[in-house]
Amino acid sequence: MRPFAALLLALLPLGVGAAHADPEPYRVTGLAPGEPLSIRAEPDAAAEVVGEIRQRALVFGCTNDTPSRTTWCRVRVGRTVGWARRRYLSPE
Repeated sequence: MRPFAALLLALLPLGVGAAHADPEPYRVTGLAPGEPLSIRAEPDAAAEVVGEIRQRALVFGCTNDTPSRTTWCRVRVGRTVGWARRRYLSPE
């Protein structure tokens, strides 16, 4: 990912039309024991991993701003912003 694209991703709001609302929490579920969920720089399984989250961890955001609208979620965990597989995220 190009540095400029990474900067844009970090600056964009997480929620569609919800710039002033708190992002919704989602719980990481469905992973094998001890397996982390990768947070990626782009909504692509081959994209750079920018972070990892563990089973039962909370993430915030989970928008449908991807071309597939169902496969990936844009999330925030602490200061890390990126994309995670939607099938491992359940609304809290």
